[in-house]
Amino acid sequence: MKREKQQARDRTEAAAAQQDGGGAELSGRRFFFSYLRYHRRGIFLYAVFCGIFAAVFALYHLPVAAVVYPSLLCGALGLAVFWRDSRRLYKDYSLLKRLETFQGSAEELLHMLDALPEPESAAEAGYQAILRQLCEEQAEQTALLNRRYREMIDYYTVWVHQIKTPIAAIRLNLQNEDSDFARLVAEDLQRIEQYVEMVMAFLRLDSESTDYVFRACDLDGILRQAVRKFAAQFIRRGLTLTYEPVGATVITDEKWLCFVVEQLLSNALKYTRTGGIRIGLKAPKTLCIRDTGIGIAPEDLPRIFEKGYTGYNGRTDKKASGLGLYLCRRVCENLGYRIWAESEPGRGTSVLIDLSQEETRPE
Repeated sequence: MKREKQQARDRTEAAAAQQDGGGAELSGRRFFFSYLRYHRRGIFLYAVFCGIFAAVFALYHLPVAAVVYPSLLCGALGLAVFWRDSRRLYKDYSLLKRLETFQGSAEELLHMLDALPEPESAAEAGYQAILRQLCEEQAEQTALLNRRYREMIDYYTVWVHQIKTPIAAIRLNLQNEDSDFARLVAEDLQRIEQYVEMVMAFLRLDSESTDYVFRACDLDGILRQAVRKFAAQFIRRGLTLTYEPVGATVITDEKWLCFVVEQLLSNALKYTRTGGIRIGLKAPKTLCIRDTGIGIAPEDLPRIFEKGYTGYNGRTDKKASGLGLYLCRRVCENLGYRIWAESEPGRGTSVLIDLSQEETRPE
């Protein structure tokens, strides 16, 4: 057991030495002065006792050197004890500072607690027992939350597969209908499918296991796949689509980038009554989707990618959830891209995605 504790302590000290860097000297200096302040009463009493002995020897006309030498010897021994004790406490202090800023799991935190030295007092033993108990409770709560999260993911995964069956059946029945009502129902059905995909995307954002598969993809293929889903809406609403092949290749996850493009096209169609949508690529490699819709108010523009924020347009359109652009931002962050918007009220909105950052992401 002692050997395991020593090994854990050695690993912790080595990791701390690598992470502390230039801040170790400043931290050590602060600890030294704090240590002196903590023992100031003992140092003061030592000086008082030496002074009392020197005064008594002087009153009895005894050699003062008989006090100085023992005082210096006791001081040297005291410094040696202080040095050893301060080094031990500094190691404990360094470990506690690492625990204070620790970002790992509860299990890793419990392993770090093994590096704590054997308690030398009942108070230290009590503190370590409380700390270990709190860490064990945190580990249990984390495991419980992870289990519940996995169960929720499993439930919604099954739900998505179940809901796709009636959607497919309705779409199959609509294939034999050619009327305005049938086309409206098909659009609503497509919107339902999009909401289902949003549910799964939202649940997978913070999942420990992701299904991102990065490879070289033809950007035109992704754009055509997304545009094809909304072709009927462009035709029915009389909106123009300006798109020319961009001829670019990107390292990305095809499914997730297509999800982002579909969300942006859906938003553009939602708020565009006349005119159309333009899809293009700006130098060096920035995808731009511009519409001629109602635009975004200047005070709303900095916050449109926040979770649940709908802004003025969302308050006008009571159906807005404020999740579409938030999901786009989170997915783009996971893909290594930057996304932002430019807009003027009444003159349309441009949403841009910087795809050049993907070159820094390893495959």
